Amino acid sequence: MLTHRTPYRVIYGDTDKMGFGYHANYFRWFETARAEMFRFLGLPYKEIESRGFFLPVSELHCKFIHPVQYDDLLIIETSLDSSIRGGIKFDYTAFDESGIRPLARGYTRHAFVDKDGKVVRPPDFFTQLIHKHSVFTG
Repeated sequence: MLTHRTPYRVIYGDTDKMGFGYHANYFRWFETARAEMFRFLGLPYKEIESRGFFLPVSELHCKFIHPVQYDDLLIIETSLDSSIRGGIKFDYTAFDESGIRPLARGYTRHAFVDKDGKVVRPPDFFTQLIHKHSVFTG
């Protein structure tokens, strides 16, 4: 399974009035980790867009396990679920700084759309890249 880990330090702006990580920010952290995974693969999201493809979110989920607070260092593990045919699914686990204790788990599903907004199959350059990295990691 293709997996990447991204560190993220929780800032004051990420917390709510009670001092805990605001729930909607988990999806921003997931987005950051997803973008870093693309960058790690050598295909920044900006390049996908420049080739005329976009990945709008079609579904998302997050299960909160332990609270997050200001200045916590998160390790966000992003895994690509390659079993999805028509689009792409990323699974996320936010760990504490040890990288062992899970704090939250979630996923996002994305459709591939062209510049006209039409849903399309994942482009060849993308599937080839994923296949190449999956051979080396799993």
